[in-house]
Amino acid sequence: MTTTNSLQPGLSGGVAENGPLQVRRITARTGAEILGLDLAAGLDDEQVRAVRDALLRHRVVFFRGQHLSSEDQIAFASRFGTLTSAHPTIPAVAELPPVLELDSLRGGQADQWHTDVTFVDVPPTYSFLRAIALPEVGGDTLWANTVAGYEDLRPELKQFADQLRAVHTNQYDYARADLTTLGNEIDSSRLAYLKQFISTKYETEHPVVRIHPETDERALLLGSFVQRLVGYPSAASLDIVRLLQASVTKPENTVRWHWEIGDLAIWDNRSTQHYATFDYGKAHRKMQRVTTIGTVPFGIDGKPSVALVGDSAAYNSRAVNAA
Repeated sequence: MTTTNSLQPGLSGGVAENGPLQVRRITARTGAEILGLDLAAGLDDEQVRAVRDALLRHRVVFFRGQHLSSEDQIAFASRFGTLTSAHPTIPAVAELPPVLELDSLRGGQADQWHTDVTFVDVPPTYSFLRAIALPEVGGDTLWANTVAGYEDLRPELKQFADQLRAVHTNQYDYARADLTTLGNEIDSSRLAYLKQFISTKYETEHPVVRIHPETDERALLLGSFVQRLVGYPSAASLDIVRLLQASVTKPENTVRWHWEIGDLAIWDNRSTQHYATFDYGKAHRKMQRVTTIGTVPFGIDGKPSVALVGDSAAYNSRAVNAA
């Protein structure tokens, strides 16, 4: 089997030194915990570079027990790039334009495999998520390695995927059912959230295989916002996407994080998908997320993503770097 990441360190267990950081890998392919840092106190430039390096190696990194405020989260995330606004369609937390709140009591579940905001032409580079309220049981988040998902494909399937382009939209998976019918099946808060989510339509054509701009690795750019493959009928699109998506989310390519209050996760949105498990019934789960402005994805043929419907300029220009 092909090695999933040329930047991956050796497979010995335990805690490894990574420059100024201590890094404990969680799985061989995906995920690591970074130890011994106080994020609220601030990091120096060398530590920020080391966290970036860990993100390239491990795709997603976790910090236990940080207990950041919203302002701390904004300040820390700003060290990694200019911040986007909270979301293209969902309002921000009051007086905190970069902060998206995912509150289960207000319909904010994300129980589909997805890469953040791929329905626009410039998805974010990094996402920073912290836990504020958690259910007694359940509510974990899973991440999947989209580079490993590509590398695990058979050579002929890689060659096929390299040529594909897909249309992503916010009108799809989260809100693919008719809202009138859906209103009979879910509570009013979830229904209101979905209506807000699709309040402005976005569609973007992306390469199915994108080139990571820092590592030159190939990664599958898929997830629940994919509506169809360009040039293929709906049924064929669905079958092909399912086949490729299954390679991304097979257990060997995933990591599961059991949240504790105060935890912070950061992931590279260019090489991951994630899924928030909705296995806690009516219990309360609340998270806050900020994201950094990304770059337009390119396929292996050098062709960029193209916005078809909707303009992401406001999402990517209403950036706030301090509370």
